[in-house]
Amino acid sequence: MALRTPLLLAGCLLALSFDALADGASTYAFGQPAPADKATRTVEVTMQDIAYSPASIDVKAGETVRFVLVNKGNLLHEFNLGDAAMHAQHQKEMLQMQASGMLTATGMGKMDHSAMGHGGMMKHDDPNSVLVEPGKTAELTWTFKQATGLEFACNLPGHYQAGMVGKVHVSQ
Repeated sequence: MALRTPLLLAGCLLALSFDALADGASTYAFGQPAPADKATRTVEVTMQDIAYSPASIDVKAGETVRFVLVNKGNLLHEFNLGDAAMHAQHQKEMLQMQASGMLTATGMGKMDHSAMGHGGMMKHDDPNSVLVEPGKTAELTWTFKQATGLEFACNLPGHYQAGMVGKVHVSQ
């Protein structure tokens, strides 16, 4: 009887984890992606070499915002929601993508998966991030939760360090 209860509990937890994986919904401490038709507001963000306009955005916890991202620069740029630690980690991944040839200064290049040592699994498909090529427009829709230290940033090598980062202020 003593062994049966932990095994039953472990089985239930395992089943719940498979349901969460099958759902495919990604959530973060600061929110989650949402369909564009659920947005209560649209914010246009212009990307230039190396800046965003506006440089800060005010949102409310629970608000769903559709970001229209317009790249008016000559370089590939990213709009990535996260805190400084998340951006630092993502910058390492972006550096690997650039070194492999997946990313060029102006767009997506050819990728040599064998050079990455990960069996071809590297993709830029995080739900809190979008790449925008020069002259192109993209969208990202997000429902915000209460958060502090939230930023939007371009994590292509050197861009964040050059100042391509903005603040997201989330209020109640």
